[in-house]
Amino acid sequence: MNLRAYKMDGLGNDFVIFDNRKKVTHLDKSEIIKIADRNFIGCDQLIFINKSNDYDAELDFYNSDGGNSTACGNGTRCIAYFISKEKNKEEIIFKTQSGVLKSKILGNNIVETNIGTPKFGWKEIPLSKEIDSTNLGITISDRDGINFTGGYALSVGNPHLIFFVNKVENYDLPKIGPDLEKHSMFPEKCNVTLAEIESKKLIKVKVWERGVGITKACGTAACATAVAGYKKELTQNIVDIQFELGAITISIDKNNSVNMKGKVSEIKEIDIKI
Repeated sequence: MNLRAYKMDGLGNDFVIFDNRKKVTHLDKSEIIKIADRNFIGCDQLIFINKSNDYDAELDFYNSDGGNSTACGNGTRCIAYFISKEKNKEEIIFKTQSGVLKSKILGNNIVETNIGTPKFGWKEIPLSKEIDSTNLGITISDRDGINFTGGYALSVGNPHLIFFVNKVENYDLPKIGPDLEKHSMFPEKCNVTLAEIESKKLIKVKVWERGVGITKACGTAACATAVAGYKKELTQNIVDIQFELGAITISIDKNNSVNMKGKVSEIKEIDIKI
């Protein structure tokens, strides 16, 4: 099977994209896993662009483990740029499983996407039981065996667990990430972020993404971390979230609506033989 696809990334968070508006591509779980494998094509997520009568497109996201993802911030920004080049529009609106998302193309490959209002209720995140979502009381250990207890949970279209630690480098995230992703508190698993407050305007992070693993960047994790930091009065309502290859700027308005702004790559056409 020969497939035409595209590759894009947002700060290294990379995607294989199939445009189903022209020719529908059907992939089973094993084929998604194969394409996402770094020894084959390689990506964090697969994205399907589908026809829509009411919006610019409908988007479906799949993680590299073949599982469905309801939200993908950087992926949404990338596809907004993709569609804007096609339609010569500066405002793009998508329907996703997590809701209707609006994006603006700001020039120089900068795209801003509004992801809506975060959810904090234990059933909305969701959590397995009613608990203070600002401190789940989950204990993690750093490389020296020193324990830290905390964990801030919220949903920005998908569930997130954030730990505000002194130094993110002190923690072996590839080691602790898998267990935290599947923690019993999260029935739908979760994205895990270690966050280090650099200043009121800057947070350094490392992210373990559910169904993916370590990622160079994660848009929804950036949003969730910014919201948690602001709610804890650690940061301002506009903050840069620093990843390995650059920063995403997150702004939170008076209605708790969240915008994420950052660079996306150019579009690369690829052919895939399955």
